[in-house]
Amino acid sequence: MEKTSRIGVVVPCYRVSETIEKVLRGIPDWADRIYVVDDACPEQSGRLAEAMGLSRVTVLYHETNLGVGGAVITGYRKALEDGCEIIVKVDGDDQMDPAYLPALVEPLLAGRADYTKGNRFVDFKALRRMPKIRLFGNNLLSFLEKAYSGYWTIMDPTNGYTAIHRRVLEKLEPEKLAKDYFFESHMLLHLNLVGGVVEDVPIPARYGSENSSLKIGNVLLHFPGRLLCGLIRRLLLNYFIYNFNMASVYLLIGIPMLLWSLLFGTVKWVESLQEGVAQPTGTIILAALPLILSVELLLQAINIDIQSVPKR
Repeated sequence: MEKTSRIGVVVPCYRVSETIEKVLRGIPDWADRIYVVDDACPEQSGRLAEAMGLSRVTVLYHETNLGVGGAVITGYRKALEDGCEIIVKVDGDDQMDPAYLPALVEPLLAGRADYTKGNRFVDFKALRRMPKIRLFGNNLLSFLEKAYSGYWTIMDPTNGYTAIHRRVLEKLEPEKLAKDYFFESHMLLHLNLVGGVVEDVPIPARYGSENSSLKIGNVLLHFPGRLLCGLIRRLLLNYFIYNFNMASVYLLIGIPMLLWSLLFGTVKWVESLQEGVAQPTGTIILAALPLILSVELLLQAINIDIQSVPKR
């Protein structure tokens, strides 16, 4: 890889005292700066990083725990201040193989993408080693994430092995990004809103004995509502504020028609159950026809949305 840009690496740290030294020593020499963000770690991971005496390492401390998103944002801000053009995020738990760092930053150096992320869903052997609960959670999220973020070609949305170019990072509003485990998903939504090009990079999974901070209970309880709210916001901004096209028309007609047909059909179905009398054919058609038409309109809107994925 021919490095032509100043590259920084952000390492959020929380309860990673056993792995932080290995992670820092594994980061390639061509990374100009490393920003270790001690997110009020009770194991004092930041002190361990300082004790290594590495000249390119800067340790930043949080007085209170802000979550992985808050730690990454702190690292991003410092990297921008120091003039880094490409900023990689590597977790401190040694899950992310530094051998794939060149593959992660190459699309940014080549001007092909604004943001890259790892994709573990490309290696069957690695998938077999992935903990089943994580595999289930990622599969559950992937399709919902496509609709939520507008990036229909990506997989593995919660993968935190990422790299971003300052040209797009400077367009984002860090204070509006989620600070918790929803950070990676929220980042994709905001990237779509500013037209950032996202590229998946095949990176096999690598897990040790650590426990995942992404619990399936949190996925099922918190993600659906946040994804739905984000989807509504993206559609409003992309198709009714920033732009207005045929997808906007399909949504304006299709969504009310779908809701009306479902409501009308449900009311008539309940009446049939209560009265024990079948509804006439005309009533059934009046409920079914708008339902069919609305689904067709929404499928057309989805097709336009897929074609609108930022590519440049």
